Amino acid sequence: MRTLNYIILAVADPAASAAFYTALLGVEPVENSPGFVLYVLPNGIKLGLWIASEINPAPLPAGGVEITFSEASETDVRATHAHWQGKATILQPPTSMDFGFTFVAVDPDGHRLRVFSPPPKPR
Repeated sequence: MRTLNYIILAVADPAASAAFYTALLGVEPVENSPGFVLYVLPNGIKLGLWIASEINPAPLPAGGVEITFSEASETDVRATHAHWQGKATILQPPTSMDFGFTFVAVDPDGHRLRVFSPPPKPR
């Protein structure tokens, strides 16, 4: 059985991207070289930052895919938004949508980062 557990982002500057993601995620990378940085998140997902100029075949431009982080509640989404203010460019401020409460940010390379919580379950 295949397991989706690893995301690799093509980045222009792994060191700059590492500083960005370390500030946002609150974890340090487990590997950090000039061409590649690797995070292992608490839930086991791996996030790699690979220098785009060394990827073969060459990557397409960023922006067509979102990396999504789920939170337990609207309050948690608002807290993450506050934490990310000044660290990331916010494309969509916190808002209610059909699927829950959300906001969207973008990293230095144009990768979209969505944070959301599903709507509360009716009682």
